[in-house]
Amino acid sequence: MNDSCTPDDLRLRWPRPAEGWTEAAPVGNGRLGAMVFGGVGSARYQINDSTVWSGTPDGPARALEAVRRGGAGPERLAEIRAAVRAGDHRRAESLLMSFEGDYSQEYLPFTDLVMGLESAGPDTTGEQQPGSYLGRTLDLDNGVVEEEIRFGERTVRRLSWASGPAGALCVEVTADAGTVGMTLDLTSPLRELDRVCDPSGLVLGVAVPVDGAPLHEPQVPEPLRYAQGPTPGGYDPYAALAVRIDTDGRVSTGNGRWSVSGMTRALITVASSTSGAAFWSRAAARNRTEHRAGAAAVAERALAAGRDRLLREHQDDLRSLLAASALRIGPRRAGTFDVRDDLLPGTDDALTATVMFQLGRYLLASSSRPGTGPPANLQGIWNEELRPAWSSNYTLNINTEMNYWPAETTGLGECHLPLFDLLDRMAENGAEVARDLYGARGWVVHHNSDMWGWSLPAGRGHGNPSWAIWMMGGTWLAQHIWDHYDFTRDTQFLRERGWPLLSGQAAFCLDWLVEGADGLLDTVPSTSPENLFRSGAGTPESLTRSATMDMALIRALFTNCLEAARALGLRDPLCAEIEAALPRLRTPAIAGGGWLQEWAEDLTEVDPVHRHMSQMVTVFPLGQIDPDTTPDLAAAATRLLERRGPGAMGWSWAWKIALRARLGDGDTARELFQEAVRPLSYDESEHAPVDGSQWGGLLPNLFSTHPPFQIDGNYGFTAALAELVVQSHGDLVRLLPALPAAWREGSLRGLRCRGGLETGLNWTDGVLTSVTVRRIAGDADSPVRIRYRDTETTLRLAVGEQSNLDGKLRPAC
Repeated sequence: MNDSCTPDDLRLRWPRPAEGWTEAAPVGNGRLGAMVFGGVGSARYQINDSTVWSGTPDGPARALEAVRRGGAGPERLAEIRAAVRAGDHRRAESLLMSFEGDYSQEYLPFTDLVMGLESAGPDTTGEQQPGSYLGRTLDLDNGVVEEEIRFGERTVRRLSWASGPAGALCVEVTADAGTVGMTLDLTSPLRELDRVCDPSGLVLGVAVPVDGAPLHEPQVPEPLRYAQGPTPGGYDPYAALAVRIDTDGRVSTGNGRWSVSGMTRALITVASSTSGAAFWSRAAARNRTEHRAGAAAVAERALAAGRDRLLREHQDDLRSLLAASALRIGPRRAGTFDVRDDLLPGTDDALTATVMFQLGRYLLASSSRPGTGPPANLQGIWNEELRPAWSSNYTLNINTEMNYWPAETTGLGECHLPLFDLLDRMAENGAEVARDLYGARGWVVHHNSDMWGWSLPAGRGHGNPSWAIWMMGGTWLAQHIWDHYDFTRDTQFLRERGWPLLSGQAAFCLDWLVEGADGLLDTVPSTSPENLFRSGAGTPESLTRSATMDMALIRALFTNCLEAARALGLRDPLCAEIEAALPRLRTPAIAGGGWLQEWAEDLTEVDPVHRHMSQMVTVFPLGQIDPDTTPDLAAAATRLLERRGPGAMGWSWAWKIALRARLGDGDTARELFQEAVRPLSYDESEHAPVDGSQWGGLLPNLFSTHPPFQIDGNYGFTAALAELVVQSHGDLVRLLPALPAAWREGSLRGLRCRGGLETGLNWTDGVLTSVTVRRIAGDADSPVRIRYRDTETTLRLAVGEQSNLDGKLRPAC
């Protein structure tokens, strides 16, 4: 156990070095992420920087200009709407293809640092000993990977962590009872431009492609295109990584390789400087010399701090964040768990739930930190592929939102902030798209985005409208702004950052809505991501009006805007428009088969077991349908889940678990969780996908899969597990609302609730035994309603005040 562990830490163990990327252990500080493979002679660190994306800052504007030249605009939109109303699907689709721009850009791998260790000479027996690897552990509470290696009687310990305070990846190597040798190599899958190797360490500079195409777009002559000269706007797509080393022993360099012999210790720090980071922070552009110097300076400052300070500050930083909340299912168990033997067989789902809850929080804290760079993407900040699945971008019809579902509830509210930085960029670009394409105020974003704030529909003129033509990306993301306020009651955030984004999105939606024949307001064209329906002629179609998801998202946005204006004391003319529009929005309907309807009309789904459940956004996360207040709609939602069937991939499982939790069905939620945490298998005789896709599962490092790897499932599991034990939708806090019968013992602390509340509780034999409720923000005059089963109580708490209750919600003695 390293000296930054505590006895209560959760640690994952792998007995061998990683044979592939999906066995490596992730570390990250929001900006730099590394996959730690471990090993002796060739220990790989695959390194990412969250700001290394293909593309250029002016890419979205140039794409919009090209789309406008192709004829897209308000006049053509009127023709499309007429075609949709007339049921002329082919004409509507043909006209809409001109609205599709290129694709959002690619999140790219950066560099590989490879370390070799070898015995420096014979041991006391006179024999030269090969290295023996004794395993890796990842501490989910302090973010340190620890390895132990033996050379005969010599023991080498290696610690690896990504420090937020230092802005660097750090590696410490120590040997006892003798010395060892070490080599370091630095390479990149990107185009290398310059390299320095001297006694102080290594520096590598690379070119970043100015354009990329997703893996699912095969007909591209140059999938990753590098600049052949000056780029538009003078942007220099360049990134530098610097490695600095402090060690004893004899250092030598040659052929770009750094080595030391006779070593007993080494401290290695790795830092980066990129053109993408300068764009993101709105800093002045740097030239290549400045990038190299900047990366080296950060690495040198970290090195100068020394091992003890680096580890202490990293531990204080990460622990203070991760210690905010905890969930334990089953008896108290801490320590080290073998991933292969204890977790991946899926036999002890209570232990697995405890680990997966903390793993999701660890991954979010490691990939999304304020001031470091863009928010967590489809793979967090970990990617080794030059053409990753779905570009490892921001997919806005469920996946990016799911990434941040656990942020507020599990005490990681500050990790939410990078998402709002991305929304600022989307809004800037999306204002021009809204005006030029739709003749609308405010801002719009569609299905995909990237670090540059892409807001156009993607698809290159042949993307299926079922996913490409969806104008509600910004509307759903705006819910996250309100959630951050609702949990924190931070009126300064709401006034300075939230209201401009909320009101801008509301202005777009007001202009996007059009009056239907019955006097209600419609969205036209409308799709339900990513499902299709059958037309009267039996053809699969995507375009219609007023999908249930559209109406739910707009209703939530309008309601949140009115609440925000009241909280801020604003008298904005926009509120009068919202108040007039709200009663004219279509409400959820029940299909003839008894399930929650997906479109404004009762249309037949092409795929009744589709992985997307877009109409269920009304249940979770929006909380518009609830078993208490809307029992008929809640029953229809349950019927839809039964119709959709079990899971198929990580994120779909996570959503279904959260939905079952909101509907009070903990036992089915547990069954879904048990499916989701089995090892990934491509054996269809073992797993039968419900919707024709590949069956997901967990990888050897517990990453969730689509497949392939997609991190939203990890984040979604954490959020869904929290929803099983505490819910705070509306003005009511529900305790153990969907506890599975088999999870008879457990505890939680620090879970956040809307209204500025924090809760903790314990249960034994399936029965609540104690509760704490504390107000950490908000209005002391607002009553706090607490419910457990059929018992309800109301509290009034000042900020900082805590109430302790027993299992019957009475004041504890």
